[in-house]
Amino acid sequence: MWFAGPARRLPAAGRPAALRLGFKLAPGMKVGLFGGSFNPAHEGHAHVAETARRRLGLDLVVWLVSPQNPLKSNHETAPLSERLAGARAFARQNGMKVSDAETRLGSPYTIDTIRTLKARHPGVKFVWIMGADSLATFHRWRGWTQIMREAPVAVVSRPWISLKSRSSPAARRFARYRLPSSQARTLADRAPPAWVFLRGPLNFQSSTALRERMRRSGL
Repeated sequence: MWFAGPARRLPAAGRPAALRLGFKLAPGMKVGLFGGSFNPAHEGHAHVAETARRRLGLDLVVWLVSPQNPLKSNHETAPLSERLAGARAFARQNGMKVSDAETRLGSPYTIDTIRTLKARHPGVKFVWIMGADSLATFHRWRGWTQIMREAPVAVVSRPWISLKSRSSPAARRFARYRLPSSQARTLADRAPPAWVFLRGPLNFQSSTALRERMRRSGL
């Protein structure tokens, strides 16, 4: 099994596209960063984003559509433009914004993205958002322990995986930093490491199932 190591610091200077990320942030804002391939986006993603926005009291949730998941092969991933359009179709509510910031910043890894956005937007209170399925494999992400120490993390329950995710290597390693869900609205104000597991009504949509359905129908 491949294990993630420490992440290097990635400079964003000198990239003209990095000046136009598609969203404006102001000091004091509470902003959720919801990253993923969104290959394709579906109602489950919208459920995770809206649950986090509402339960954490966030001003904005930014859907960060990744250029390419380092843990997946290129042939499994649809073109970025297609995935961006799909994400926008499910992020129409107030307080949602879809961005290709990771492509513009040249940051293939979450740790680079968080560090760069924190440096560019001092005073903004960032929270990393993920579904419970991501927490189950979080220990395979590059610089995962550094991510936990860079920003508070919100994990939203997903079908079939919630129990496994709460006993995952990441959950066990950072167990003492987990907040009770009753304190979720304080998460953005906490110094990392700090994380919360949010339970709620489950949405059974998954990208894997949708891709299989599309393959069978010849789409």
